[in-house]
Amino acid sequence: MVSDNDPSSVDQAAQPPDDGPESREDLMRATYRALCAHGYADLTMQDIADEAPVSKAALHYHYDSKRDLLSAFQAYISDRFLSRIRAADDPAADPADRLSAVLDAALSPPADDDLRDLQRALLELKAQAPYQPGIREQVERTDDAFRSLLTEIVAEGVDSGAFSDDVDPASTAKFVATVTGGNQARQVSVGQSPGETRDLLRTHVEAQLSADRDGSDTDGEAE
Repeated sequence: MVSDNDPSSVDQAAQPPDDGPESREDLMRATYRALCAHGYADLTMQDIADEAPVSKAALHYHYDSKRDLLSAFQAYISDRFLSRIRAADDPAADPADRLSAVLDAALSPPADDDLRDLQRALLELKAQAPYQPGIREQVERTDDAFRSLLTEIVAEGVDSGAFSDDVDPASTAKFVATVTGGNQARQVSVGQSPGETRDLLRTHVEAQLSADRDGSDTDGEAE
């Protein structure tokens, strides 16, 4: 007879999740699927547990509430985004090529994600930032890191002469980050593709950064 104290007699789904990276990935992917299916307002811990290989009780072992779990999920999403843009950046490349590669990465979601559902879910989650410090902290961390990388690239381009010397790297970085962030809202609300946003942004930024811009204007005035 198996004792009630024998670990083998306990339902494995009721056990708290392991702390390993694979277990965390499983929980975050389960949270992603549940968030896409139910939206933020209607999402429950049970919905997430239904998508995960653990019970609701096991989720509560690590996360006291839906708010805590979704703060962890926002950190997970932020880490994925930052990893993607850093992997795309080659510090040894020409500044213009670096900027183009980072923009491509920032506006190109992972191939395994359902684009419309993903963007809707992330937009709903990000909208909680004014009310939830944990989510706001992750949104600010991502924005700061993204703008810092963009500022570095543009500043290098200005210093090397690849970009116009009257360009302000910090302002350019803020503009690019603002458009990139607004891309999610346009995808969800009007169905604008990230590729369209990427092309529009690249055309505008290249025109503003061009080292030949001032020279062209001067030539025009001389004529």
